[in-house]
Amino acid sequence: MAIECDVAILGGGTGGYVAAIRAAQLGKSVVIVEKDKLGGTCLHRGCIPSKALLRSAEVYADIKDSASYGIETSGATLVFPKVQERKEAIVKQLHQGVEYLMRKNKITVLHGKGRVIGPSIFSPKSGALAVELDNGEMENVVPANLIIATGTRPRTLPGLEPEGDKIMTSDEALRMDDLPGSIIIVGGGVIGVEWASMLSDFNVKVTLVEAADHILPQEDQEIAAEMKRLLVKRGVEVRTGCQVMTNTYTDHGDSISIDIQSSAGNETLSAAKILISVGRVANVENIGIENTDIKLSNGFIEVNKQLQTAVPHIYAIGDCIGGLQLAHVASHEGIRAVHHMSGETVHATPDQFIPRAIYSRPEAASVGYTEKQARDLGYKVKIGKFPFQAIGKALVHGHQEGFVKVIADENTNDILGVHMIGTHVTDLISEAALAQLLDATPWEIGQLVHPHPSLSEIMGEAMLAVDGNAIGM
Repeated sequence: MAIECDVAILGGGTGGYVAAIRAAQLGKSVVIVEKDKLGGTCLHRGCIPSKALLRSAEVYADIKDSASYGIETSGATLVFPKVQERKEAIVKQLHQGVEYLMRKNKITVLHGKGRVIGPSIFSPKSGALAVELDNGEMENVVPANLIIATGTRPRTLPGLEPEGDKIMTSDEALRMDDLPGSIIIVGGGVIGVEWASMLSDFNVKVTLVEAADHILPQEDQEIAAEMKRLLVKRGVEVRTGCQVMTNTYTDHGDSISIDIQSSAGNETLSAAKILISVGRVANVENIGIENTDIKLSNGFIEVNKQLQTAVPHIYAIGDCIGGLQLAHVASHEGIRAVHHMSGETVHATPDQFIPRAIYSRPEAASVGYTEKQARDLGYKVKIGKFPFQAIGKALVHGHQEGFVKVIADENTNDILGVHMIGTHVTDLISEAALAQLLDATPWEIGQLVHPHPSLSEIMGEAMLAVDGNAIGM
């Protein structure tokens, strides 16, 4: 007999389980179908485990620099298996927390592979799910509304598919038993930069290769330039404007080599391993989309502003619909989808109001338009910048690199974008996001009394700097 419910969710990642909780809070009966573990990529193969490793790398770097704080040590020993154990313990604790939330909210969880089916004896319309459970049995779920939240997986390059222990994506890298002596990272976006920072702090020789003219091509160019400068200062070799020639990949047994091509000519790079970090592709295969009228665009599921697919009672959220592939975006979309199917009027949050974070050392964070984007859109901009070296708490922390940059509309005074690089900026960006959401002006944020000494003081100073009124410099 089929399970009937108000909402079925295909995929129990961050977007899926948050949508399930909100639907249950609204009194709906909810079924989640998950083929792996609740929490999805973010909890098991992305956000959380990578940040756990990054934190260990940061602590190790601080210990190596302890003499600058007046603390002399006889030498720190990195025990990477212990680092991995800590990471796994954090993931396990959070996974247990998600499982508890499912029980608390009386959400039914089916562990297995789900496929959307067309009209059948179970339902006259498409959108029911046929589920092959982990125990081999079959179950059918017939919901009033379906949410597809199947996420993404790392994109690979032809000829550089993960194999053995030499070619990796972030999935394989997170499972490393030990650290290589050297590594080539292909792709200088967010994930590539985070891994470059982490592995460099773990004393791995890193070469970062990016096809664009600068790393972090989606970020403000001044932020990208500062990140490159600081990574290079730490010993990371950065190659930009370079294409990887995949057909030249060679496994030498104890090392690998590959050629890169740029306007300056060809260069052969060698290392112990290679990490491919060139984006992600949607998990839309083998989930039954062909049994519906759902449309794809560039490999991602098409949705309208209400997150409905071409089949109105089937929604899609998170990474599988493209756009900003961020866990907090997926969660927000899940909540919006549930409220819309409940008959409520919902409003999408524009992409420029969504904060973005990079957890390297130093961190970077941003919200809104880059300077180039703002100018390309025709805005007449004015800019305020303020350095961390003029912030007392940054000096106390021992990390004075970086700055905050505010971009404002000269005609209306609206904040168009805020971009940061420096210590703990991923914890500071929410103030800028709130300022944009509330349509605040730089002057208004500059009037907010920030505690002293605190890193947050830099936000007020950068806002005041837009009109030349910064106090601290």
